[in-house]
Amino acid sequence: MTGSTAGPATGSVRQQAPAGSRQPLPLVVFVLALGTFLMVTSEFVVAGVLPEIAGDLSVSLAHAGLLITVFAIGMIVGAPTMTLVTLRLSKRSTLLLALAVFIVGHVIVALASDFTILLAARFLTALATGAFWAVASVLAVRLAGTGSGSRALGVVGAGGALAGVAGVPLGAFVGQTLGWRGTFWSIAVLAVVAAAMIARFVPHDAGATEGATIRGELRGLRAPRLWIALVACATTNAAMLSAYAFISPILTDHAGIAIGFVPLVLTCFGVGSLSGTLLASRLGDARPHAVTVVTPAVTCVLLGLLAVITGAPAATIAVVVLLGLFGFSANSVLTLLAVRAAGQAATLGSSLTVSAFNVGTAVGTGVAGLALESSLGVVGPILVGTGFAALTLVPVVALAVLRVSAGRGGAH
Repeated sequence: MTGSTAGPATGSVRQQAPAGSRQPLPLVVFVLALGTFLMVTSEFVVAGVLPEIAGDLSVSLAHAGLLITVFAIGMIVGAPTMTLVTLRLSKRSTLLLALAVFIVGHVIVALASDFTILLAARFLTALATGAFWAVASVLAVRLAGTGSGSRALGVVGAGGALAGVAGVPLGAFVGQTLGWRGTFWSIAVLAVVAAAMIARFVPHDAGATEGATIRGELRGLRAPRLWIALVACATTNAAMLSAYAFISPILTDHAGIAIGFVPLVLTCFGVGSLSGTLLASRLGDARPHAVTVVTPAVTCVLLGLLAVITGAPAATIAVVVLLGLFGFSANSVLTLLAVRAAGQAATLGSSLTVSAFNVGTAVGTGVAGLALESSLGVVGPILVGTGFAALTLVPVVALAVLRVSAGRGGAH
């Protein structure tokens, strides 16, 4: 059952369920998850077809790697910028506009023969991705209704996690079978399907923002808890991506795992990540701070353990799978905390989490790369990740303390 419940800038949301009950999530949440599946597949599939792109366009692998870098920059800049540009559009219109730009970007990549044009198209695609992800997160929370926001964000986030398990490997397979351009054509076609489903299932008035202004949105960013949550978003992604970006040499050189088994280990990691995201999101509605504190604490221990395991393939695989289960699982809960802290500026707050996660990715992988080239070798990125995981405990504990203090203040 759905209904229209009046609230500040919320549009149509599900009615609050009776205490103790758990309503099923609306179908539209899963439609939004399909969109995030495509977005994340597009973001990371380039890594799987990078040699083919470099060879076809006669550029070096390092130069071709700029396609990944420019996408991250586009996500960092684009998410909040596009949110402000589309402020007066309905959430439905913004999602459809983002998918249209996303489709055009992939068609350009599939047709282009000039590397500079490819870079521009990937940046354009990143702008659309940031806008879609930010709006989809807020819309999923609002349409799911009170008490199911974390679960809805978990499903949307699971679409991204599933991309790592299925989307990216399938994209790489298509690239090997039909050529790298076939990968981008395939994503463009699937995005058309996603756009049709968005048009069919997302309500016209969902998240309407009549009267919203840029000044009003910026005023909503004064909440300290929002910025603390954003710091946590950045450090938690830095922790995991520091190690994951160099997982192949860590598995082969550090743990002694045969190169042929690396894809299988990564698949197990992806399954763990998908499961962890869904589990944490189910717990996040009732105990969000328990999730956000326990997750980086366990991640810190696991990364520290990974650093001291040498030449132990079975133990390393077990730790990597557990890292998949815990490493990214709190991301949807952190997004929810940021959205709640932003209040009226929920969409802008959500867009800033997209930027924060990508800042963490850029900083984490950059520092880890320097550590890899140091005397620490492949252990360096693991230690960098351990440090960022420990650092994440500072903002998440601060959020928990502020929540307890606010509760005590309310009691008085």
